Amino acid sequence: MNSIINDIEIIKSETTKINDVDFNNLAFGSVFSDHMLECNYKDGKWEAPKVVPYHSISLDPSAKIFHYGQSVFEGMKAYKDANEDVYLFRPLDNFKRLNISAKRLAMPELPENYFMDGLKALLEVDKDWIPKQDGSSLYIRPFIFASGSGFHASPANEYKFLICTAPSGSYFSGKVKVLIEQTYSRSANGGVGYAKAGGNYAGQFYPTQLAVEKGYQQVIWTDDTSHEYIEEAGAMNIFVRINDTLITAPTSDRILDGITRKSIVELAKAEGINVEVRKLSVHEVVDAAKNGTLKEMFGAGTAAVISPISGFGYKDEDFELPELEDTFASFLKKRITDIQTNKVEDPFGWRYKVD
Repeated sequence: MNSIINDIEIIKSETTKINDVDFNNLAFGSVFSDHMLECNYKDGKWEAPKVVPYHSISLDPSAKIFHYGQSVFEGMKAYKDANEDVYLFRPLDNFKRLNISAKRLAMPELPENYFMDGLKALLEVDKDWIPKQDGSSLYIRPFIFASGSGFHASPANEYKFLICTAPSGSYFSGKVKVLIEQTYSRSANGGVGYAKAGGNYAGQFYPTQLAVEKGYQQVIWTDDTSHEYIEEAGAMNIFVRINDTLITAPTSDRILDGITRKSIVELAKAEGINVEVRKLSVHEVVDAAKNGTLKEMFGAGTAAVISPISGFGYKDEDFELPELEDTFASFLKKRITDIQTNKVEDPFGWRYKVD
């Protein structure tokens, strides 16, 4: 039966998969909810979005997504508090960044109401899919890709915007060991590193695979010209603690403006932690590891929030980080997740209640 929520047409699934899901044992992003948001761009404009049953998509083999890689995405989460109220975390930042990414890849930007009203309508329909277990959430994946056909190397004339959701447990468990990359680059000056383009992640897989073969779980990316400066960790922003100072690289056209990253910077400053946003050389990190002033390293991103790093490799030498009782990583992660799940006050205005 069809209905309307927030001016969004709802076409409900006749069946549900929810009774087959073990919400106490959720892998990340592998079980998908009953519905999704779908919106098409044709004839120079976005058509009205609809919430529809989750389904496969049929595309022509000449669809430009397959040939020229026009695809951008976001990562978000929805949470339920003890009163069953639903919350998002800084969703307008995700919307703005999606359009920044789309513009960089010559794709049409979305109207804000299509994104926000569509997302809220989708969450209303599938609110029972939002898990309440600690560490769990409903992962939300908005994305745009070129569906228009043709082999000519040019932007497509048709696109699809979808939002799919997946109830998920924790993204990472335990600490990871990383390799500082000295050959390959994640992005380059003037490139698309600041955009959440699918190709950025595809380009990471091979160097990461090489690092895994050497016994590491992830790669620390360095700058594209000298490989002398720390930039990101895997698909996450990176933070390094030297003594009691937290350091992260400034954003640029090579580095993603991570929403978790800027939340950590703002939160740490509010909590009296000394934060420096500046270029950080590999040699400074290695020297700090050798003289004992390197206390912590961790990745920051939507999926894991914060992922501690236990050690790193550089030029055939391995360095272990100390085991600390009270870490910035655990403190900041708890503060952020408590805000996200409405367990504490939100002095920053980050939490967004879905009504």
